[in-house]
Amino acid sequence: MKKKKTYAVFGLGRYGKSVATELVKSGAEVLAVDKDEAIVNAAIADIPFCKCADVTDVEVLKQLGVKSIDVVIIAMAQSLEASVMTTMLCKELGVETVIAKCGSTMNCKILEKVGADKTVYPEKESGTRLAKNLLSSGFIDIIELSKDASMVEIDVRPEWEGKSLMELNLRVKYSINVVAIIQNKKINTYIDPTIPLDKSMTLVVIANVNKLNKLKQPAPKLDTKA
Repeated sequence: MKKKKTYAVFGLGRYGKSVATELVKSGAEVLAVDKDEAIVNAAIADIPFCKCADVTDVEVLKQLGVKSIDVVIIAMAQSLEASVMTTMLCKELGVETVIAKCGSTMNCKILEKVGADKTVYPEKESGTRLAKNLLSSGFIDIIELSKDASMVEIDVRPEWEGKSLMELNLRVKYSINVVAIIQNKKINTYIDPTIPLDKSMTLVVIANVNKLNKLKQPAPKLDTKA
């Protein structure tokens, strides 16, 4: 069984708290940290694992067990210095994915240079959306079009390889509509439904929100018994 990812959110301002709260609501294991004790005390009702600590200190990060956390979200855009230091330390400690909130597009570039795997600019991406992206295993990105529909990027599943969209009939099976195919960093909106799909492709689809979970389910195992 695939291990659930663990998360840490450093900085519990409005953005950081919204990310952490959304992750907790979805059942994820989340460590939330802020250096302001009052902020930590106010957040602990919604986020059980809250700590008051200085995450720019490598020894503190070691004590928090950051080495074993899969994804760290650094939501301290008010201090570029703290964000840079924490990003560097997390990568040095072996954190696989570090996501840093930025106060400007220039700060985003700086944080990417020092090791951030992804940067987010709050004016363009809400904390709730980031959390949903992180939780949508198998989905590369989610854009909410309405309360009922979302646009999602998904990888070609192994059981889809070598088959065409016409053969797969995804609209009927999963209630999704393929609107584009990304391959070799090129987006193609003219889709030939007879072309076999390849694992190098990413499908851009519009799906009913209530049907998205069906896409997360693993493919049924084939019965090889004669």
